[in-house]
Amino acid sequence: MAARLREWAAEDPALSDPARFRETVAMAGEPVVIRGYAQDWPLRRAARISDLAACDYLRQHDGGKRPQVMLGDPAIAGRYFYRDGLDGFNFERVEMSIDEALQRMLDCAADPALPSAYLGSLVAPAYLPGMTAQHQPALVPQGVAMRLWIGNASHVACHYDGYENFACVLAGRRRFTLYPPDAIGDLYVGPIDFTLAGQPVSMAAGDCNHPERYPRFARAESRKLVVDLEPGDALYLPKLWWHQVEATAPFNIMANFWWDAFAIGPDAPMLAMLFAMITLGERPQADREAFRAYFDHFVFRPDGHPLAHLPEEKRGVLRDLAGGGYGQIRAMIMRALRGQ
Repeated sequence: MAARLREWAAEDPALSDPARFRETVAMAGEPVVIRGYAQDWPLRRAARISDLAACDYLRQHDGGKRPQVMLGDPAIAGRYFYRDGLDGFNFERVEMSIDEALQRMLDCAADPALPSAYLGSLVAPAYLPGMTAQHQPALVPQGVAMRLWIGNASHVACHYDGYENFACVLAGRRRFTLYPPDAIGDLYVGPIDFTLAGQPVSMAAGDCNHPERYPRFARAESRKLVVDLEPGDALYLPKLWWHQVEATAPFNIMANFWWDAFAIGPDAPMLAMLFAMITLGERPQADREAFRAYFDHFVFRPDGHPLAHLPEEKRGVLRDLAGGGYGQIRAMIMRALRGQ
């Protein structure tokens, strides 16, 4: 893995449509920085004037729905995380109007002694209708919703996403600290069913006070990649890359888009892993190793197609998974789950 991230020019033809992007950029499975990609977006232009102008732009498109907002005491310094003992979180969630949330952020930006506010994963078409058409990257498939991340200076715990992630900084600055997917064993993953915002987080990344708890984390640290994004810059993150995100200005806005660039059907790969956890995770080692061989052969395919020795027309449901084979295997699974 390179010591620094690849950078792509904003005007490169590879970014002109989803198919080109998938084949030219996403297929490599590495993060890419695109400097100045969102400089001309309307919300970015408003933010260039002032934080207040950016908030006014958002208010103009407010559809009236009330999202949940994270509020953090100044003592946490914007690090939204678990309380000691994992018995809760060090922030509270409060439902309020977008206008009130924005005003709280502006107040905290002017006076850091006030509680910080963070509005995360705000689905723009639902909460801010009317602005999404002017903020649609050409490289993202149509229909993928823009989400907004708005708040004061903050430290979002290191986590992964199950989808491709295209993030654009529109106000303030963001620092991304990245770890590759295979660093997972050195990141000390937290609970998978009691999470801050949906995804498990690394307990070790960002914790400078208890290095003795996480002796393997040094291996992950030696592999990290750090990138600072200025207003208008964008970052493409392949699925399953771990990322810690720090918003470093008193007021910050980021937009992002999630989609699976390689899906051939409606089922998420993470569902297969969850099912494997309960069917395989606590079997004897010999059993697990036997199934690992089958997974490698049929799923991960280090030696190519598992039925390459058969004529193509005799490969049955594995002949064309992107075609009829997908539906046939899915139907087999559903029948088995129903006990039929």
